[in-house]
Amino acid sequence: VTHSIAACIGSMTINSKQLDNESPVSIFAVNKCYETVQDGTFFDGSGFAALVREGYKVRSDVNITLEFRTTAVHGVLLGVSSAKVDAIGLEIVHGKVLFHVNNGAGRITATYEPRGTNSLCDGKWHKLQANKSKHHISLIIDGNLVHTDNPYIQSTSADTNNPIYVGGYPADVKQNCLTSKSSFRGCLRNLFLTKGQHAELFDFSRAFDLRGVFPHSCPGAEH
Repeated sequence: VTHSIAACIGSMTINSKQLDNESPVSIFAVNKCYETVQDGTFFDGSGFAALVREGYKVRSDVNITLEFRTTAVHGVLLGVSSAKVDAIGLEIVHGKVLFHVNNGAGRITATYEPRGTNSLCDGKWHKLQANKSKHHISLIIDGNLVHTDNPYIQSTSADTNNPIYVGGYPADVKQNCLTSKSSFRGCLRNLFLTKGQHAELFDFSRAFDLRGVFPHSCPGAEH
């Protein structure tokens, strides 16, 4: 077994002596346990998850779906970039959700603006779907569809070759389709990237780099 257990452990004794887990000698990727827990991955607002070390190729088509829950009005959701300008990005800025795509000719953005500034950042689960099909992009939040016009109709492929960064990205990594540097604070679940008939569910416990991210454990809704 090469990975850690996704669980809470308490009241451990060795040779009848209770271990003091309040002041450990060292600690790594251990979060507190919550009385009420939901399925999902908790992002503490300080880091990111990095997936697909060899690089994810968006190319002409991709459909991204995920669910998020946050009380913060800013935060990176997902970014895939390249060394050039080609990239895609999803982020929350001032309580709006932005989906950016650059196929090489220029960045275009679909923006979902809720009625109230905090209505997406209310600590409840919201469903997001971002779709890129050649030069067309759309965003669906909780069933509400937003389209955007793309003047660069000849440019159809986002030739990305970098990892997928979720919830933020390292300071030395360039993201050509994100405007925010704020790491996401909240919970994400059910992240799927679909190309054609192939849908892939991304398990955060299999990320090659996790900082401030706790897979399989999401504290119960904030009150």
